[in-house]
Amino acid sequence: MKEDEKPSRSATAPEGRRREARGNLDIFGLRVNGPVSGISVTVILTFILMALAFQEEAARDLGFLRDFVTVRFDWLLMSACNICLLFCLFLMVSPLGRVRLGGPDAKPGYPRATWLAMIYASGIAIGLLFYGVMEPVYYFQNPPLGIDSSDTTVAFAAGISGTIFHWGLHGWSTYALMGLSIALLAYNRGLPFAPRSVLYPIIGDRAWGWTGHMVDTLAVFATMFGLATALGLGAGQVAAGLNHVLGTPVTQTTKVLFIIAITCVVMISVFTGLDAGIKRMSQFNILLATVLLAFVVVVGPTLYQFRSVFVGLSDYADKIVPLSNWVGREDTDFLHGWTTFYWAWWFSWMPFVGVFVARISRGRTVREFLVCVIFLPTLLCAVWMSIFGGTALHQFLFDGYTGVTDAVRTWELELALFKMLEHLPFTEAVSLFALFLLTIFFTTSSDSGSLVTDVMAAGGRFDTPPVQRMFWCGLEGSVAIALLLGGGLKSLQAAAVITGLPFSVLVVVMTFSIWKVLREEAR
Repeated sequence: MKEDEKPSRSATAPEGRRREARGNLDIFGLRVNGPVSGISVTVILTFILMALAFQEEAARDLGFLRDFVTVRFDWLLMSACNICLLFCLFLMVSPLGRVRLGGPDAKPGYPRATWLAMIYASGIAIGLLFYGVMEPVYYFQNPPLGIDSSDTTVAFAAGISGTIFHWGLHGWSTYALMGLSIALLAYNRGLPFAPRSVLYPIIGDRAWGWTGHMVDTLAVFATMFGLATALGLGAGQVAAGLNHVLGTPVTQTTKVLFIIAITCVVMISVFTGLDAGIKRMSQFNILLATVLLAFVVVVGPTLYQFRSVFVGLSDYADKIVPLSNWVGREDTDFLHGWTTFYWAWWFSWMPFVGVFVARISRGRTVREFLVCVIFLPTLLCAVWMSIFGGTALHQFLFDGYTGVTDAVRTWELELALFKMLEHLPFTEAVSLFALFLLTIFFTTSSDSGSLVTDVMAAGGRFDTPPVQRMFWCGLEGSVAIALLLGGGLKSLQAAAVITGLPFSVLVVVMTFSIWKVLREEAR
């Protein structure tokens, strides 16, 4: 840790900076928290073995649990996401937004551009490439809120705005809430970089015992299965892309080999550490994404794409309230099949992205932190989804090209991006470039995820040996393979939904913790 990133000695809680979770051990050169690491590894390994041994049963049971959680707990997931967003918006405009993470004299450890690149690349994973084309087209065909799909103008706006809704303010506010709570408690109170720290202002010393152990263990589970879901989706899209461009057969073996290859690359990056690995990978990631975006804008229907951005954002602002409500909704496919699944998936990523964002955000004010973690990524996602989705819809509405719409209608979701690129110049070269970008995107998220999983399993300590971080990276790849073989897409989505549900409850605890600490800091 660099000198300007070390936690400050806050005068408000001098004893807090010496707190550590009970069960922290230094053994055989490793730095672990015994209960968290022991329970996490045992349960995850058991799951891998059971999923591989009973693949049909795993697919059936996980599919049932996915539907059960998204339907029965829609009220909880929707309420929790609404609370996250409203509370963050309140802090932005309140005087508490002037509080600085690390104290009034703290300085940022990273330039703002690098900081934003690391936040965005770690938090978005493959979503832009997997869903950026497919989702607007699907909602165009099946609009939310009872909108008539035969009115193409209205359906077009609903397709773009529905996608922005799922990748916009609500989702990024979950990351911001977790990141802000951990950053405040770590840099202004000297507590560990672990989810258990958010409990300390509420329950005191019990946060260092078994209550805290269970929160950190659930965070490890959520991170593992949330990342494994993204890795499994990425493996399917890469396999489909290689088949579409080069004719490579789409088999489970191809997908497993991709997961193994990505895991090996991530291990190398994890070994190099935060500055050398994740920072440079994030910068490279954003650069490549910008190149692909610029290419689609230049060779595509540019004016129509810009219109898509404005139409999508204005329709998003108009529909954000009804889309945030779950009472009396008749569009259950959109509500349960998409929105509540997405909110649970964002919650499953919340612990790892929150800890990672907290780690790199010392020296930022609360207001700057919230604006940069919520509004700027939302705008970037909106631009990307509007341009890529708008291009695909233009191809259908004005060129009569049905490649993307047919792929979505037949549920060949992995092909949507490549079908859109097929109608543009330099198809093969650009498709291969997109496959490379897809790999880099997930490598960045998996890299930061493996690092943070290790931190949580070590009781919030960052100074762990590289081999320990590499172990968690390998375990993550193993979970992805087990889920892929034990049910495919349904099982991948179910794992994210189930592990994300408990953190929708923790949202309430985090709001009280942040409110209490910020009021003390402001005084």
